[in-house]
Amino acid sequence: MILKPENRTDWLAQRKHGIGGSDAGTVLGVNKYKSNIELWEEKTGQREPEDISDKPAVKFGKFAEEHLRELFRQDYPEYQVDYHEFWMYQNDKYPFIYATLDGELTAPDGRRGILEIKTTTIQNKLQWDEWEERIPDSYYAQVLHQLAVTGWDFAILKAYIRYYKDGELRVSIRHYRIERKDVEGDIHYLIDREAEFWNSVINKTMPALILPEI
Repeated sequence: MILKPENRTDWLAQRKHGIGGSDAGTVLGVNKYKSNIELWEEKTGQREPEDISDKPAVKFGKFAEEHLRELFRQDYPEYQVDYHEFWMYQNDKYPFIYATLDGELTAPDGRRGILEIKTTTIQNKLQWDEWEERIPDSYYAQVLHQLAVTGWDFAILKAYIRYYKDGELRVSIRHYRIERKDVEGDIHYLIDREAEFWNSVINKTMPALILPEI
């Protein structure tokens, strides 16, 4: 099912009624910036979500997204790339999980895929380690969530990574492809955890705190 809010206000209101892609890592306890308890308090109406729209990193990411989506379209013309800013995909079997996508891909063979776009600025080696031959856990959880919601075949994460070397700004652009068939076990695990979390929201029973690894 596809829900079609007409503006950001309606989109934010709809998000309160389920779990979105950016919530997935928090449910699993791999979000360094928000705990699963804080998310539970938001979903049960006990806490207002922090408005991060004016933070420089968020503003840059929003500005860059449309350009990076167009670069993807130019670099990979074999894909049909569609985009709907406020559309929310809702899973039929698990109606409490939603996904708003940075891009909707159709491969030449008709397979459907997700385009996820990330921008980040690397400050230290530990942050680099999160991107070497992998993507950060919170972003991986988000992609799994999107695959769970849509039921689609694959996802491509396009990362625009800024870093400084010898005092100069440099950029690395990377693409990470995730095939659904390779991560089915992780998808099912995430769905189970999200179902448990949402039950705790419905029942207003606070879940146990999950702390991210240090």
